[in-house]
Amino acid sequence: MHELALMGDILALVETDARKRDLATINSITLVVGVLSNAMPDALMMAFDMFKAQQHTMLADTAVLEIQVEEASAYCPHCGITYAPVHRIAICPDCSLPGGQLTAGQTFQVEAYEGS
Repeated sequence: MHELALMGDILALVETDARKRDLATINSITLVVGVLSNAMPDALMMAFDMFKAQQHTMLADTAVLEIQVEEASAYCPHCGITYAPVHRIAICPDCSLPGGQLTAGQTFQVEAYEGS
């Protein structure tokens, strides 16, 4: 479950920024997680709850994690269509050629956080 390590890194990043802004607690974090990012939203939520329960972080007792799931999208340079690939190796459903360029779905980032 690499999501535990990912969440630890996310919290460290957010806490570092929050301290620079003289914030004492973090009330919410919003992540964007692409379906092809190899991160599982449910496991990230579980990891967040584990860190929150430890109370060794700046997370408020009522802190929430919002995860926005980014759907996958690819562009076929051969026939020009945009489609939703199932895997990172994007084979075009129209012309059946590989080489589709992923345009969305790989994102893994902190979109925003709120603190006080």
